[in-house]
Amino acid sequence: MSSPIRVGTRASLLATTQSGQVAQLIRERLGREATLVEVSTEGDRSQVAGTPLTEAGGTGVFVAALREALLAGEVDVAVHSLKDIPTYPTEGITLVAVPVREDPRDVVVARDGLTLGELPVGARVGTGSPRRVAQLHALGLGLELVGIRGNVDTRIRKVTGGELDAVVLARAGLARIGRLDEVTEVLDPLQVLPAPGQGALAVECRSDDPLAAELAVLDDALSRAAVEVERAVLARLEGGCSAPIGALAEVVEGDDGEELWVRAVAMSLDGALGVRRSASGRLDDPVGLGVRLAEEMLDDGAGELTAPPPVPTPQDSDWAGPPP
Repeated sequence: MSSPIRVGTRASLLATTQSGQVAQLIRERLGREATLVEVSTEGDRSQVAGTPLTEAGGTGVFVAALREALLAGEVDVAVHSLKDIPTYPTEGITLVAVPVREDPRDVVVARDGLTLGELPVGARVGTGSPRRVAQLHALGLGLELVGIRGNVDTRIRKVTGGELDAVVLARAGLARIGRLDEVTEVLDPLQVLPAPGQGALAVECRSDDPLAAELAVLDDALSRAAVEVERAVLARLEGGCSAPIGALAEVVEGDDGEELWVRAVAMSLDGALGVRRSASGRLDDPVGLGVRLAEEMLDDGAGELTAPPPVPTPQDSDWAGPPP
C-alpha cells in the first residue's frame, strides 16, 4: 500500500480549504490517499507580527516556505494561489497542474448592501492592492481608498464594525470559504480587471519526482491556457513597467474554433494614466499571445507610467491567515 501524498499548505482557512480541494482531487483521480501538512510561511508570521510585507520580501514570502518544504522532501505537493507565485521559474520545481479556475473577478462587500456606485462621495473603501487602487481611482467615484491588511474576517469586520464603508476582495476566496452571501457587488472586468492568475490554484511538485507525471490529471487545459496568457503579460510588463497590472484571458469561440481573448491594463496609481489593450490568438500559443500584447502596451507607453510607492501588503494578497 502506497504512503499518503503529503500536500503542503499554509495554515489559514483559505489556504487549507484550497489545499483540501486539491487533496480531494488526488483521492478521486489518482486513487491515492492525501493528507495536509501545514507549513508556516514568513508572510504569515510577518502579518501576525505586524511587519510590512515589503520588508519581509513581498508576495513571494507566501510561496518560499512551501517550496523549501517541497525541495527538502517534507511535502510531496505544494498548493498556492496562482496569482501569488513569481513569474520566473524555480529550479527543481514544476507547475504540474492548474485545476479548474474559480471566477476570477473582484467583488465588493459594502455596508447596507450597497454597490460602489451607490456609495456616497468620500466613502472609505479598503484594499491592500495597488492594482485595485489604480482602477478604482480611474472610475472617478470620489471614494477614499484606505490601505488594509489581514484575513477575510478582519477585512469584512472593518465594514460591519463601521470603520470602512466597503472592502474589495477576490470573489474566488470568498467562494471557496462559503462567504459569497456577503458580497454586495461583483465588479465587471470592464471596470476592474483582476490580477493575472486570480481565481486559479497552482499545484507544484519536485521536477524529478515521478508523482509529477501522475498529478497532470489534475490539470484543466483551458484554465491553464488562460492563466499562461495573463502571466506572460505580467512577466513581460514586469521587465519594462512598474505600474499596477491587471489581466484577464478567456477561451472564446472564434471563426476557426476555440481561441484565447485577453484584456490587460497597466495604470498609474492615481488612475489618471493608463494603457489598455486586448488581443486574441491561438489556444496552443498562450505565452506568445501574452508577450505580443505586453509588447504593444509597452509601445503605447506602459513603461512610462508612475510606479506605486511601497505598500504594506503584496500587490494582490487577500491574505486569509489567523485573525489578530
